[in-house]
Amino acid sequence: MKLLLLAIGRLKAGPERELVARYADRCVAGGRKIGFTGFEMREIDESRARRPEDRKAEEAAALAAALPQGARKICLDERGKSMTSEEFSRKLGEWRDAGTPACALVIGGPDGLDPALRDKADLTLAFGAMTWPHQIVRALAAEQLFRALTILSGHPYHRV
Repeated sequence: MKLLLLAIGRLKAGPERELVARYADRCVAGGRKIGFTGFEMREIDESRARRPEDRKAEEAAALAAALPQGARKICLDERGKSMTSEEFSRKLGEWRDAGTPACALVIGGPDGLDPALRDKADLTLAFGAMTWPHQIVRALAAEQLFRALTILSGHPYHRV
């Protein structure tokens, strides 16, 4: 199963991009042995529409178009479910074992995700009740994907 980060907006060169790249490399190396076929971050330009509702709708259409056929969609949203890393890893493992070709973590723009896109998600997750900068959310998402892979492989990275 391929892992993707789909995000509205572009990360500039700097520590956040480097951190995402570091975890992406780790996901590729560690995931190969346990049935994960790669990691990719796809960045989509922010909408320039005037109204927030129109921006969210345009961004949702672009995000949906970037999803691979048959992919599971995890939307990151403050209204989402809180999960432990173990629960998250089990969910990824279940989808992998079911033959899911890809799983995408979807990060909206500054206005958030369009409700229509969020409502069609296979899972909606929150990294707590606080609002986080999108650059940091990408790094957190990449780290949690890597952590999930280490849990599934029995690697000692994740300790409780």
